[in-house]
Amino acid sequence: QVQLAESGGGLVQAGGSLRLSCVASGIPTFSYRVGWFRQAPGKEREFVSGINWPGARTEYADPVKGRFSVSRENVKKIVYLQMDNLNPEDTATYYCATTESRGWDILTTGTAYTIWGHGTQVTVSS
Repeated sequence: QVQLAESGGGLVQAGGSLRLSCVASGIPTFSYRVGWFRQAPGKEREFVSGINWPGARTEYADPVKGRFSVSRENVKKIVYLQMDNLNPEDTATYYCATTESRGWDILTTGTAYTIWGHGTQVTVSS
């Protein structure tokens, strides 16, 4: 069974960068669509970015366009979320999720994803 584990979160000043990693285990290849979501305290979970397999298509939420970049290393079974020019509004717990399906389209709703990691905290100070 697929398991996901996020890492790379931390405390960073506004304008700084972080790279989150989502590592898949329990499967020989990680050939599924992956989404990144975030949830801030008191707010609903929101879509951040997504990538299909093998990575030819990506999508971003408007608040992060031009600042975040998603990519994947299929052999290593890792999906990355590079986050640049962070601001305090990016503070949240970030989760990666997968659909266990390939597909071309990027799924932007959380209910479409069946397997989730435990999340990694990102805190951006002003």
